[in-house]
Amino acid sequence: MTPSILVAPSTECAGAEFADRSVSLSNRYTDAIIAAGGFPLILPATTRRRIIVEAVRRCDGVLLTGGDDIDPKCYVSNLPGSLAKTSLNHDTERDAWEKILIQEVFRRRKPLLAICRGLQMLNVVLGGTLLVDIPTQVPNALNHNQMARKTKPVHNITIVAGTLLARMAGGISLGVNSTHHQAAGQVADPLRVVAQTDDGVIEALELKDPARLPFMLAVQFHPERMVDQSTLFLRLFRGFVRAARGGAKLL
Repeated sequence: MTPSILVAPSTECAGAEFADRSVSLSNRYTDAIIAAGGFPLILPATTRRRIIVEAVRRCDGVLLTGGDDIDPKCYVSNLPGSLAKTSLNHDTERDAWEKILIQEVFRRRKPLLAICRGLQMLNVVLGGTLLVDIPTQVPNALNHNQMARKTKPVHNITIVAGTLLARMAGGISLGVNSTHHQAAGQVADPLRVVAQTDDGVIEALELKDPARLPFMLAVQFHPERMVDQSTLFLRLFRGFVRAARGGAKLL
């Protein structure tokens, strides 16, 4: 059977129909899931726990997507004003439902792929923190926010040998796109860093204990925007979908 993948969307204050608060999701996420052999289903934008719990129960895997900044109150109690002004467009309801979603993924042991904001939210929910603004907090930082080249590799990441990401990438170096100004800071205890850029910014996380989930990979870059550039990026989705199908072999 085709595995169903629950996709967590962004939201926008005014959508196309009646300018109501609406779900927002790039087709590239669902296109990548379909190309990898999965059947994408979009999570309703709701904080009702019973709906989220039932959605996770019914799906075979969960995809956390990119979007706006996470509210700093989720991971820090006192943020200096110079950093606070760099963190904008928070959606506290999305923060709340994704927290429930992540907790339920671990409770039901569902395969998980987390992209960009998804990596950040995963780290926060499990007890980690974020770099609020890379240009402010990282000396000699690379330009990580290159929206004009969002479908092109703009810098390399170095991957830890022997990791799930290294196996999927076919090596320990990979050119990736980069469209973010925040990143994982203090890493949550259940996670480990498996890829970084030359300036030390974290580009991928995996579980210290891989047995906790059938599949778990969190990446700071956007592989769904690179699947047309290289089959290496589609392999990430294929491995994820294969795990959701219940297969023992991920590659």
